[in-house]
Amino acid sequence: MQTLSLAATRRAALAAQGFADARPAGPPTRRHLQRVLDRTGLLQLDSVNVAVRAHYAPVFARLGSYPLELVDDAAWSHSARRPRLLVEYWAHEASLLPVADWPLLRWRMRRYESLKGKHWKAAHSEPQLISDVLAAVKELGPVGAGTLERELGGPGKLGKGGWWNRSNTKIACEYLFAVGELTTGARRGFERLYDLTERVVPQEIHSLPEPSLDEAARRLVERSAISHGVATETDLRDYYRLGVQPCRQAIAELVEDGVLEPVQVEGWRNLAYRHVDAKMPRSVRARALLCPFDPLIWERARTERLFGFHYRIEIYVPAELRKFGYYVFPFLLNEELVARVDLKADRADGVLRVQGAFAEPDADRTRVAVELADQLREMAEWLGLSGVWIGARGDLAKHLRKVI
Repeated sequence: MQTLSLAATRRAALAAQGFADARPAGPPTRRHLQRVLDRTGLLQLDSVNVAVRAHYAPVFARLGSYPLELVDDAAWSHSARRPRLLVEYWAHEASLLPVADWPLLRWRMRRYESLKGKHWKAAHSEPQLISDVLAAVKELGPVGAGTLERELGGPGKLGKGGWWNRSNTKIACEYLFAVGELTTGARRGFERLYDLTERVVPQEIHSLPEPSLDEAARRLVERSAISHGVATETDLRDYYRLGVQPCRQAIAELVEDGVLEPVQVEGWRNLAYRHVDAKMPRSVRARALLCPFDPLIWERARTERLFGFHYRIEIYVPAELRKFGYYVFPFLLNEELVARVDLKADRADGVLRVQGAFAEPDADRTRVAVELADQLREMAEWLGLSGVWIGARGDLAKHLRKVI
């Protein structure tokens, strides 16, 4: 069995995620976006908008400055000339994934149909509401849950206060989204506007026979392997949140067919698998700010194995207990994660605020500051902000202030 060095494995992972690709020489196009999607497989969605929405950031990390409409048009508009590329569903988490991959998650939709938990109680106990919501979406869609509530007479509330204080109509929409009857036809701001899935997913995809769980798992594990380059079973399973047994069976079949090759990685306790087409570049020259939901780093244990970089998102940590900040972007420089910055897009003042800047222990702070400053300026310009403001927190802050 081949043994890979950690450095080679890291380069394979970076190449698999698109960081060995040359950035566009001119303005990024739909073709460049497609190349990113071929590498990442999906873009995670998240409601936090402190710096920039999570689904936009990985594209910027790989392409540099681009118009946000490039992603918006791919996800939420359709025409004969520019067909929809992406559709929303639960993949890693709430995600935008290629429309061709939508059938591979239908097994998950069937499982949601069978759930009888507290959250779905309203959906199961009010079949007429489900029918009414579908009829209203058919007539009005794309349409938001609030509009549906008003159209349907505003059903009563469940629970008292907090996130779970949702109307029965909202829960019915979420249920219908989970089981694949509804999806996001468009978005207004970040509000999901529901539409019938059959009107969003192209008919030639929507009408395909539902693959078995085994077939879907095999295809999803192969997609996961392409996006990892080299990965453990846990890594491969996590990308699409697959079950243990279907993932193991898929790996065994892919190994038998020569698609995956078992390898040992220097310093890793568990066996890993290299995709047969994984690139193994001699070096990677990259520079990128990675949002907390970038697929290169969203599996924190893998991030630590690959880069020796302990990373946790601190959104839910009380302010006085945060070590690095609320919404921290690791900074990738060539083949290493060398720093982290707590970022906020202050649109009122027109600046990108670096509320904390921290170098990794062995990093050359002067060099990192110069490279990071360029990347921060590019991000500020991309977000339509006039400049970068550096706060006092962190051992890298004073170095950044000297070069910005």
